[in-house]
Amino acid sequence: MKKLLIITALVCLGIHAQATDLFKSSQDIKLRAPSVPLITSDTYFAIWSPYNTLTEGNTEHWTAEEHPLIGALRVDGKVYRFMGKDKLNLETLLPMANQKHWETKFTMNQPSAGWEKAEFNDANWKTGKGAFGTKDMRYINTEWNTKDIWVRRTFELDRDLTKETIYLRYSHDDVFELYLNGEKLVATDYSWNNDVTIELSAAAKKKFRKGTNVIAAHCQNTTGGAYLDFGLYRKQPVISNFTQEAIQKSVDVLPTQTFYTFVCGPVELDLVFTAPLLMEDIDLISTPINYISYRVRSLDKKEHDVQVYIETTPQLTVHQPSQPTISTMVSHNGMNYIKSGTIDQPYTIRKGDGVRIDWGYLYLSAPANEANKSLSIGNYYGMKQEFISTGKLMPTQDNYITRNIDDMPALAYTENLGKVNRTGKDGYLMLGYDDIYSIEYFYKRRMAYWKHNGKVTIFDAFDKYKTAYPFLMNRCREFDKQLLKDAEQAGGKEYAEICALVYRHAITAHKVITDDAGNLLFLSKENHSNGCINTVDLTYPSAPLFLIYNPELMKGMMTSIFYYSESGRWNKPYPAHDLGTYPIANGQLYGEDMPVEEAGNMVILAAAISLIEGNASYAEKHWETLSTWANYLLENGLDPQNQLCTDDFAGHLAHNANLSMKAIMAIAGYGEIARMLGKDDLAAKYNQAAKKLAIEWEKMANDGDHYKLAFDKSGTWSQKYNMVWDKVFNWNIFPSQIAETEVNYYLTKQNKYSMPLDSRKDYTKSDWVLWSACLAKDQATFEKFIAPIYVYANETTSRVPISDWHDTHTGKMMNFKARSVVGGYYMKLLMEKIHTTKQ
Repeated sequence: MKKLLIITALVCLGIHAQATDLFKSSQDIKLRAPSVPLITSDTYFAIWSPYNTLTEGNTEHWTAEEHPLIGALRVDGKVYRFMGKDKLNLETLLPMANQKHWETKFTMNQPSAGWEKAEFNDANWKTGKGAFGTKDMRYINTEWNTKDIWVRRTFELDRDLTKETIYLRYSHDDVFELYLNGEKLVATDYSWNNDVTIELSAAAKKKFRKGTNVIAAHCQNTTGGAYLDFGLYRKQPVISNFTQEAIQKSVDVLPTQTFYTFVCGPVELDLVFTAPLLMEDIDLISTPINYISYRVRSLDKKEHDVQVYIETTPQLTVHQPSQPTISTMVSHNGMNYIKSGTIDQPYTIRKGDGVRIDWGYLYLSAPANEANKSLSIGNYYGMKQEFISTGKLMPTQDNYITRNIDDMPALAYTENLGKVNRTGKDGYLMLGYDDIYSIEYFYKRRMAYWKHNGKVTIFDAFDKYKTAYPFLMNRCREFDKQLLKDAEQAGGKEYAEICALVYRHAITAHKVITDDAGNLLFLSKENHSNGCINTVDLTYPSAPLFLIYNPELMKGMMTSIFYYSESGRWNKPYPAHDLGTYPIANGQLYGEDMPVEEAGNMVILAAAISLIEGNASYAEKHWETLSTWANYLLENGLDPQNQLCTDDFAGHLAHNANLSMKAIMAIAGYGEIARMLGKDDLAAKYNQAAKKLAIEWEKMANDGDHYKLAFDKSGTWSQKYNMVWDKVFNWNIFPSQIAETEVNYYLTKQNKYSMPLDSRKDYTKSDWVLWSACLAKDQATFEKFIAPIYVYANETTSRVPISDWHDTHTGKMMNFKARSVVGGYYMKLLMEKIHTTKQ
């Protein structure tokens, strides 16, 4: 019966889809995304475009390494590139370390003036081989652990390069400057980038000389990792580049879909990237398959001959381009596939923060029985030349093995749409990634949820997604419309567009697995902050999104932390900070505990789940553990001693008023759970304790027209975002004037790109700003806090999956990107849904 209902739904929605334009956005989104989500499945299978136009540069993984997608449309024999850029065909003059460790002179002591000039005497400098960096960085040959390093790399030239096209490529972490024979070519600020490629100007090329030349560089490490590498290259002529760019007319980022429209000569191209991340269906958010859909329509009254080309490379399957890969063609159940992955397949071995997956296999698919669609593996440039010339692909070169980035083939798909008129023709490509094993969870490798312990194969998943295509496209469209409508009603249009921007971003920073008992686990990766897995103080800020759309996912972030304590592996009276470094979840690796922080987080979220579901059955399973944590907070939470909280980047802080507020909220939440379990005496005890502590808090934190950052620091202030739960659930623990006083004070602290986190620095955390904004008494005041965050997202020059930690004056990211905490932007929507439900 269930299967019949599903088939009926597919048919009905398929008919509805025919009447709905699935290739045009249902909303006109004004917000310019800092980086546009394209392929979004998990922290590894994630491709973004950090540009205003899709043709401006190559698409990237969130770590900023190229994960290239290239798209082109051939119209009446003329080719228009609508996505990505061809890689340059470069001859190496001076290699970087991914090709060869290069010998140079270096010093870590301040050199005398003129160190950057060709005639400088570096005889007393050490000799070493690049790249240079801390041991966790890629390709290093010489370890560098001091603040500064100076490098002088000499080379000989016997030819004139002034008429050649010459490129400098460099990687650096952090502040970097580079000179050619004394002429400064590069000067960065505090940033870290890999493989930046710049064409040398005519003036710069005049600095080359026959005989001995010197490239001198200085790099300063301000914090964390350090790295220095550079090389020199000559452009070689290539006739196969897709040089003609399509004209991009629009881009709209919706929760599950991204829509582009282009003009390619006499035709219009609509391009849609769809990740069916519908959270009520765990299989959908777990299955690593996305759609790229396209439609072409004539803009005049003529018919046009059209072919579509989409390509990627094995770069999607490696951490570093020097890893050997193999790409092959396979067929299954009427579908053809390109399958590509590393030869070594080191399942779940590589761990860390800024890493890419190097196990499992990438798949591109096409129906075997549709002659107008084809796949091929072949020479990167030759494949494009064949398409330019004939509109077809080269014959495939099966079992194509590569050993570095320069050898990587094109993994190409094409569809011959034939004659296209104003009615148009459309199609789609499915991309997927089977990681085989996803996570090592307490010393056992676990498969992703969608595999159901090996019962479902990647081919089964592709078959399902092929059948469900019109159904899922329509479902995603309807979901996006409803989410935007709900968010706009809750917080205004700008708030709705911000929510749309971060929806996929927040979900795909996780992986769904199950444990031995079949419990659902939804494990986060702490992207671009330390790479921890299942960090509790990421779970807490991300919670609003998952509490709205599926509390089972909220539980999936907490069950593993409960297990860690209840198994005896963690025996402290408060929760662990994390379970290790992604993808290894064998126990906490973070160097310092956050006792009040994590205890407060877990108890509050257990209470939130109970109240939203209308029963405390989940909390009841872990009652003893929750009681231990709540008692710890009762004893230690009012006036926390010197310790870290979730804002650990700001350093240790004793007597933290906002952290104290979290403890009080958790104590109240524990009382609510006790009430729901019929433990009335205990409920009354904790509710009364929370109210008594709130009175004490007000006396300790009061600083006149606002409340202090720390109880012992008059003249300071901070956002009291942890108080939001009092308003969300109408607990009435804190006197209402506290929120009103704080909000009025916050409004005096607004800068162009929002208000600071507290009085110590000018930076802020945007997730906490949106929580603090929810303390506002009315919609107009709430929107005063939203407006600067919207401007930040719209104007920041940090073109990354939006950073949650930015400078409120410059709008630049401080650190952090692609993190799940942006699920916290949904707090206003959560609050409104809860209040509406209670009415």
